[in-house]
Amino acid sequence: MKKIILIGYMGCGKSTIGKLLAKSSNFEFEDLDFFIEKKLETSIETIFKTKGEIYFRKIENQFLVELLESNEKMVLSLGGGTPCFTNNNKILFTDKYITIYLKASINELYNRLEKNKDKRPLLANLNSEQMREYIRIHLFERSVFYNQATYTINVDGKSPDEIVREIKDLLF
Repeated sequence: MKKIILIGYMGCGKSTIGKLLAKSSNFEFEDLDFFIEKKLETSIETIFKTKGEIYFRKIENQFLVELLESNEKMVLSLGGGTPCFTNNNKILFTDKYITIYLKASINELYNRLEKNKDKRPLLANLNSEQMREYIRIHLFERSVFYNQATYTINVDGKSPDEIVREIKDLLF
């Protein structure tokens, strides 16, 4: 089977779903952001602050390619912006991989992200109205990339186990 790649906006559940899907399918699991942090021995937040977004997007692409070229059966969770930068869409959206867009509504994302927005540097200083607007704008800008996925799964109101079952029903 091909690599299964989970995409979608922050807070949609990519890491949680990815871990569960990998475990229940006997696949390896990788989260691209955690992989980068492990390789560089620093946080994504620190990379953004010290080296900037352009540097981050360049190494993100480099490590994405490294993971995709491995021979392991893998579920790979990407950062919310990964499909949208450095021509990653041309790498991801081919018949080599199964891409799954975990689609969540603005309200669902807001409710999930509001609970721990202090852990999300891009959201930490936004009030409720600003946060909803930020999510709305990003979803609009990124939807052209997300919608290129092989499959789209609506995650609103579903438990992680329900989402994993839905993915497995599609793929296995």
